[in-house]
Amino acid sequence: MVAVKVCGLTRVADAVLAADLGASAIGCVFWDKSPRFVVPSVAARIRASLPSHVGMVGVFVNASRAWIEEVRSEVGLNGVQLHGDETQEFCESLSGDVIRAVTLENENDLDDLVGLSKTVTLLLDAHDPVRRGGTGRVVNWTLAARLAARRRLFLAGGLRAENIAEAVRMVRPYGVDISSGVESQPGVKSKQLMRKFFSAMADV
Repeated sequence: MVAVKVCGLTRVADAVLAADLGASAIGCVFWDKSPRFVVPSVAARIRASLPSHVGMVGVFVNASRAWIEEVRSEVGLNGVQLHGDETQEFCESLSGDVIRAVTLENENDLDDLVGLSKTVTLLLDAHDPVRRGGTGRVVNWTLAARLAARRRLFLAGGLRAENIAEAVRMVRPYGVDISSGVESQPGVKSKQLMRKFFSAMADV
């Protein structure tokens, strides 16, 4: 079964709905340049609203190890997701589960990504050095499928109810990461779009 992580959450009600609909994890963004940014105290309230079987991931961009560990402790994060220019050594030095956002522009990138440490789970997203995710842009699913066949992968980038079944069938990822595709505005999830998305996932 494909795992679903709903990312960019800023409200308790949205997190509760995501969990009720079947999300395996939710994500909160701790990068203050993001429109989905939340402070740790808000994220802690969101975390407290989740059942024990639903994980919580913190999204960081070029953050210090001290800040990541401080947030992890205050919020109770199960894992961290890195969307910046962090080195492989930095990723490997963090405790707990680590997800690293990567881009795949052409076939030449495949071997480099496959060669990254297997202790880190990859999240494939569209390239955007400014917004660092949540762009709504779809990645190349053909290349994504080749990467997913060789290592554990979360697929992100422009996923929504209308294309999720095709994306999963083509790529066969370990999991999918959904953010802007279920939003009414950045950081505010739409109940209708979330229900529609999970309904589409049920048909995969």
